[in-house]
Amino acid sequence: MPESYKLNNHDIRLIKQDITDFEVEAFVFYARQNLELGAGFGSAITRRGGLAVKKELDAIGSIGLTEAIITSGGSMKAKYIVHAAGPAFQEEEIDSKLHATIKNALKCAEEKGIRQIALPPMGAGFYGIPLDACARLMLNTFKEYFNNESKLNEVIICANDGKEYRAFQNVFKALS
Repeated sequence: MPESYKLNNHDIRLIKQDITDFEVEAFVFYARQNLELGAGFGSAITRRGGLAVKKELDAIGSIGLTEAIITSGGSMKAKYIVHAAGPAFQEEEIDSKLHATIKNALKCAEEKGIRQIALPPMGAGFYGIPLDACARLMLNTFKEYFNNESKLNEVIICANDGKEYRAFQNVFKALS
């Protein structure tokens, strides 16, 4: 069962970890367009990051669907948070919207000079995108993104539980 994959000299790793309590240069938060942090990982960001992240988000206001912005990580272990507004399950053109969201999150991090980034299963969970579809789409997006020159060295997929982890393991197996 592979837990890492090499893609054009870029490392893609899979771990089971709470992304908001992970020591990493930056992580992606699947954001709402109004940039309100809400419950779940949003409340973990508020609790662990302090008021700094919320203040930065309030100053930005909102972003469009598939767009990404970056804030500090506040007092979290991660230096930065990339907030990416993605689609919810059963929206029209969900694959292309999720693909654009992931690509824009990676691009936003790269423009900031970030070399290591962690992503959750994008859109799975609260937003209802099925895990197998999410895993395939994320890894296909990474393959496409890293076909071009990129300064990102490492992408880490942070599964929150065994179910998420297994979905990505299965896709890693198919790529090997």
